[in-house]
Amino acid sequence: MTSLTATVPVAAAAPPVFGPRIIIGLVGVLLAVLVSGLNEMVTKVALADIRGALAIGYDEGTWLVACYTATSVAAMAFAPWCAVTFSLRRFTLCAIGLFTLLGVLCPFAPNYESLLLLRTLQGLAGGALPPMLMTVALRFLPANVKLYGLAGYALTATFGPGLGTPLAGLWTEYVGWQWTFWQIIAPCLIAMAAVAYGLPQDPLRLERFKSFNWRGVLLGFPAICMLVIGILQGNRLDWFESSLICGLIGGGLLLLVLFLAGEWSQPIPFFKMQMLGIRNLSFALLTLAGVLVVLQAVIIIPSSYLAQVQGYRPVQTAPIMLLAALPQLIALPLVAALCNFRWVDCRWVLGIGLSMLALSCVGGSQLTSAWIRDDFYVLQWLQIFGQPMAVLPLLMLSTGSINPMEGPFASAWFNTVKGLSAVIATGVIEALTTARLHFHSTMLVDRLGNSPLAEHDSASLAHRLHEQALVLTSSDLYLCMAGIAVTLILLIFWLPTRIYPPRAPT
Repeated sequence: MTSLTATVPVAAAAPPVFGPRIIIGLVGVLLAVLVSGLNEMVTKVALADIRGALAIGYDEGTWLVACYTATSVAAMAFAPWCAVTFSLRRFTLCAIGLFTLLGVLCPFAPNYESLLLLRTLQGLAGGALPPMLMTVALRFLPANVKLYGLAGYALTATFGPGLGTPLAGLWTEYVGWQWTFWQIIAPCLIAMAAVAYGLPQDPLRLERFKSFNWRGVLLGFPAICMLVIGILQGNRLDWFESSLICGLIGGGLLLLVLFLAGEWSQPIPFFKMQMLGIRNLSFALLTLAGVLVVLQAVIIIPSSYLAQVQGYRPVQTAPIMLLAALPQLIALPLVAALCNFRWVDCRWVLGIGLSMLALSCVGGSQLTSAWIRDDFYVLQWLQIFGQPMAVLPLLMLSTGSINPMEGPFASAWFNTVKGLSAVIATGVIEALTTARLHFHSTMLVDRLGNSPLAEHDSASLAHRLHEQALVLTSSDLYLCMAGIAVTLILLIFWLPTRIYPPRAPT
């Protein structure tokens, strides 16, 4: 039996008639995925308040974030197989239910170890949800509206992350830190009702366990977890000066190579390695990694600058985040409508989107210590259309180049790369920030030298030096992100091939 027929018989079956019921199911999955992403962002932004309430140290707090993210990314790799085996509807409902229950229990954890276990398991449940959204969009939506379904998936990369800071500010300032965990309850219950009503029930396919790829799980799951934890803890432990980081990243890479090598010859793989030969899919995965680094940076840089230089709390930073996030609800459908015309080349849409992101980053590199929240608004306006125009064409290129039977494989590839890229983006930004901050601090101190100013009000002078170093570091980060965006634009000229939207209107 070939891998294609063994893995996706469900996708080959005649899909149910598209209508309001399917739309409700899709919206339910979308809501659950958005809430899953928000849960990670909000608890990360509000971590200082959570640590204070639970009397947890800084180091312990970083492990809460790292373990949640590790299991979340690892789950994305194996969730498509589970969805085919246990049925899409049943698996999605179980994942949402477990995710909600663990969120309810987190504030009641009696000690740090219990909280760490709850967050690790919650990451596993939450990470299983994003692949379900792409699977539903590819399987149930007719060709002429499929791009709009993919636009809903793109919200998880453009709309969701921007809401993390505003919601963290809302809960910690006005309600209570517990709601950074409990905010998921109502949306998840609505999502479960929508999924239960809207998605059809497929039969169980438990016979797939007879050819289950146990070797793949035993190699791939720890490989991903080790890499994620190593990257997220690397900056705090001084990267390869730490034996723990060396072991995590070195061991993770070794296991990952063994895992991917084994997947090549597996009859029922989790990752179909042969799909990397599809030119547009490989380009989309590579470009997605770069785009996510830039998107992560344009959220982190202004938030960090305003907090450290101007003393802003998350609730005060919220307006600039909302300015880029909320319009995505309109911008993404408009970009989907544009890409759905046959005469529009999505590669040009991608190039324009990346150009807008690059221009936004170049503008951000001009910041000074006098900048306040209002000075970032122009940059956010550029990102309103820059973000969806940089993400949606990648989804179109990656999914339009495969046949429907390979949908679960594409979902595993895209979501796992998306999850790992977000982690790598965090590691890259933290490493660059530390390196440039040290560089600028040293240069400023050297230039000051034995100036008489150095002996006058030294405490105030040290504060001003640190502040200026932060400003220069933020400017450098913006320039680095602009360079990444320009590099991705150059790749468009020779890697991807022209692709037309499915049954697009003329």
